[in-house]
Amino acid sequence: MLTRRHIRVKVMQSLYAFNQSQNDNLGTEEKFLLKSMEEMYDLFLVQLSLIEELKGQAENFLEKSQQKHLATSEEKDPNKKFISNAIFEIFKNNESLQDALESRKITHWKRDDDYVQIIWEALKKSDIYKNYMETRESSFKEDKEFIIAVFKEIIAPNEKLYDYLEDAKLTWIDDLPIVNTAVLKFLQKLKPNSAENMKLGNLYKNDDDKDFAKELFRKTYLNDDVLAKEMLGKTPNWDKDRIAEIDMILMKMAICEFLKFPSIPVKVTINEYLELAKEYSTPKSSIFINGVLDKLSKEYKEDNKLNKVGRGLM
Repeated sequence: MLTRRHIRVKVMQSLYAFNQSQNDNLGTEEKFLLKSMEEMYDLFLVQLSLIEELKGQAENFLEKSQQKHLATSEEKDPNKKFISNAIFEIFKNNESLQDALESRKITHWKRDDDYVQIIWEALKKSDIYKNYMETRESSFKEDKEFIIAVFKEIIAPNEKLYDYLEDAKLTWIDDLPIVNTAVLKFLQKLKPNSAENMKLGNLYKNDDDKDFAKELFRKTYLNDDVLAKEMLGKTPNWDKDRIAEIDMILMKMAICEFLKFPSIPVKVTINEYLELAKEYSTPKSSIFINGVLDKLSKEYKEDNKLNKVGRGLM
C-alpha cells in the first residue's frame, strides 16, 4: 500500500512535527512516525468496513418499509438485490478482513453510524442505485462494478465523511488518496471463486521500505547540522529565515538520500522531492529546490561524493 513517495511524506511530516515540538527524544518521534504509517492500514479497514455496513442500513430500511401500516405491494415484496450483493457476502466471509477488523478494533461505524446513514441516504438518491435496482437479479460482475462505482462516486467524495475522518485522525486526510486507491485495487481484484479467501495487502511492499522510513527519518535528523551546511552558498539571495521550513526539511531529506542511500538514483531523489514541494509547499518552492539540488548533485558527482551502487544511479 505504502509507496516510497508516501513514506517520504510521512518522514517529512514527522520531522516538521519534531522541529515544532522541540522534543529531544528521537525514539519517541520515531515511534510516532511508525505509528502514523500503521494507522494508514486502520484507515484502509475503516473504508472497507463502511462498505460492509451499508448492507445493515439497507436491511433496516426494508424492515421498516415492510412494517408500515399501509405498505405498498412493492414494500411488502421489496427488491432485495442490494442486500444480496455478492460483495457483501465476500466481506462477511473473508477471514483476513474480519480478523484484521477485530484485531485492530475497527468499530468506528458501530459508534458513529450516523455517517453510514448519510452515505446510505446519498446512495438511495443516486442514479447508480436506481439503475442497479431496475432488476432483481445480477451477476457477480454487475455486483462488483456497482460496489466499485458506489465507492468512487458516493463514498470517496463525500464531504461529511471527509470531515469525520479528519476529526478522527488529522493525518488520515493526507493518507486518504493512497488508501482509497488501495481500496479500489482490493475491490477490483475480487473474483467469485477465490475472493472469500483473498488476503489483504500489506502496509509495506517489503521490509526494505519499512527500514527506509526509519533510516531516512533518523539519518536526516541526526545529520541536521551537516546537511544544513551543505546548502551554504547554494541559496543565493535567500536568507535562512526566508526559506520555508518545509522546503528546508525537503532539501535536507534529499541531500541525505544523495549522500547516505547508495541504492537510490539521484534523478529519482530529485524528482520525488520536486513533486512533494509542489504538493506541500509554496508555488515557487519546486523551482527553488530544483536549483539547489541540481547544483549540489553536480558538485557531488565532480567531487566523487555520490557513493551510488549499481547502473544508472548517478
